[in-house]
Amino acid sequence: MSLPKKHVSEIAYCLDEAMKQTLISRKFTGFGALATAIALLVSLLIPTAQANTFSLPNAPTNVTSYLGAKGVVVRWTPGADVAPGVTGYVVSAGAGSCPIFVPAKNSNVVTMPVVTGQPAGTPVVRAVNAYGFSKPAASKKSYTAAELATVASSNNKAVQVLQLSDLHGAIEVGGSFGAPLLVSNWDADRKANAATVAFTSGDNIGAAPPISTEFEELPTIETLNAMKLDAGAFGNHEHDRNLAHLQKVIGASDFQWVVSNYNPDSLAVLKSGTKQTKTFTIIERGGVKIGVVGANTPETIEQVFPGNLDYTDASGAKKTITINPGVTGINQAIVDAKAAGADMVIALLHQGWQENADGVSKGILNAMATQIKGAAAVYGGHSHQSFASVIPGSPRVAPVVIGQTRNSGVEYTRTQICMRYGKVVGQSIEHVLKAAAPTINTGIVSTVTTQDVAAAALVKKYKDQLSAKLDIKIGQVSGVFPRGGTPAVERSGETPMGNYIADLMRAKYKTDFVIQNGGGIRDTFPAKTYIPANTALVRTGSGPLDVTLGDALAVFPFGNQIATTVVTGENLWKALENGVGGNFPGDGRFPQVSGLKYSFDASKPIGSRIVEVTKLDGTAVAKDSKEYTLATLDFLIYGGDGYVNVFSPAQAKVKGALLDVFVDALKADMAAGKVTQVPVADGRIKKVG
Repeated sequence: MSLPKKHVSEIAYCLDEAMKQTLISRKFTGFGALATAIALLVSLLIPTAQANTFSLPNAPTNVTSYLGAKGVVVRWTPGADVAPGVTGYVVSAGAGSCPIFVPAKNSNVVTMPVVTGQPAGTPVVRAVNAYGFSKPAASKKSYTAAELATVASSNNKAVQVLQLSDLHGAIEVGGSFGAPLLVSNWDADRKANAATVAFTSGDNIGAAPPISTEFEELPTIETLNAMKLDAGAFGNHEHDRNLAHLQKVIGASDFQWVVSNYNPDSLAVLKSGTKQTKTFTIIERGGVKIGVVGANTPETIEQVFPGNLDYTDASGAKKTITINPGVTGINQAIVDAKAAGADMVIALLHQGWQENADGVSKGILNAMATQIKGAAAVYGGHSHQSFASVIPGSPRVAPVVIGQTRNSGVEYTRTQICMRYGKVVGQSIEHVLKAAAPTINTGIVSTVTTQDVAAAALVKKYKDQLSAKLDIKIGQVSGVFPRGGTPAVERSGETPMGNYIADLMRAKYKTDFVIQNGGGIRDTFPAKTYIPANTALVRTGSGPLDVTLGDALAVFPFGNQIATTVVTGENLWKALENGVGGNFPGDGRFPQVSGLKYSFDASKPIGSRIVEVTKLDGTAVAKDSKEYTLATLDFLIYGGDGYVNVFSPAQAKVKGALLDVFVDALKADMAAGKVTQVPVADGRIKKVG
């Protein structure tokens, strides 16, 4: 099961011609026409940008301010030009303020609205382009709450939005905030601005550490409830288990699930009791009615186990959830929400952005955001990246803020949205981080470090049950089996863990070849996301390091079974082509292998990237009808991750659990008194272009 991707972002209307072609060439189900339309729109909207020239904008200088008759008058000097060009400036004064967006073509002076009860603050100006925000430039003048009250107006409204995505069950405090810190941070944010709403953009559960997966993901849902979440969208990993499980999740949720791009019939079964998934919902805070719509990635269709999207309708007919890849359903839900009284609308998209090594964007989130009509903010997910920018709008169209967070609860976004006379006039966004800021200019490290007592007790309740079961030493390793990177190494090339598990599978089942998806590898080993209660275990240092059953479950959380089958040389090539296609680099379908070597050229069109396939002895594997034995995962056998019509399900024999093969090998080494060595790259996968 696959899950993307990496770390920094850019608005799709800054794609250059090469990236437009990349977008057009993708093979999403039903996406070709939409991709073409987006690329054409992009070419009309902006000038072409050159690869390797993208940069965050320079900060303004000489910021001055004073109290005017209708707010705080702020003036600044633009910074030096970079590519892509500055599209505007965001002027704000922190939490509870009423930010305003100023298009770059307008003057460099603006009156920032002030809301009734606005706290003390200092005006700050940030330049913004398609790549993100500049560093802040602050006025030398600060204002007390009393001073601001003299120019406040009841016609100005400020709403605060808290958002995260791709939590993936990371509820235990470690590298992430965890439940205790997420709850305490969001409670503090609400105290700073009572007009606060809170959302997730999907993948709250699934591909999670054992503290969530071993309890059917309910600890994570309890955490989201404790965070007082208002609404959440589905991600692909919400469908990692069958519909009955998802219904159980919906039933345990105190918040509203929203999805606007599923076939309407499916909403009838996305429920539990009186809790019903909706195309939109409306939440009222601070005198503002906030509509919320949601959309899942169409990649879900190929990223979940076949059958997980199946349901039976009211007539007894068997159907499958279909996911519209476009914005038609989203835009209709926005229209419906506004007709039902929403003053503004928030869009939660489980769609992400990714970036080539040359810094050129090729993601979908921002392209879709330019097509969504009537949303004040569009929040993404799926690709595990920090990003923030603003689509400028026009005199008749409000600006739109775009935000996305990294995965596993290491950060969340905090957005201030200003409405003046019922119209959105500006948004400011920041990424609240658990630890040191990444290379974005909206990142601030949280100062709220006190853990919520009730949330800490929630984690402990499940931890106490888990430790006896999973704090079982299964071996020692000479060092950390690595993963990750930008893009994740197992999704772009050869990786030690990929080699190790693929070699184990081939040795165990004595097949010619092995193919497994890199996206099935979910953690380092020992795992970063598993924290044993047994402090006597050696987890850091130069090694050897102790590993537990919990570590193994964190690396391979999906419960995949290994199956053997046969594959022709022709279909082996097709399988490898699928693996290096899709959204390379960073797609979970990327093939980790054993028993063969292959080279590929990612600069070539999808479907013609594999250059050479050989056996380990160098003998060429031809694209012919010759059959070879193959071990792979049941998920891939039945078409997961795009591996459709390349393997032979009819000849497949399920042999055993992937996890068992992994654990048994480690235990065997330990029984023999051996330390399992970190495997090395041996050149079996080669990128040539």
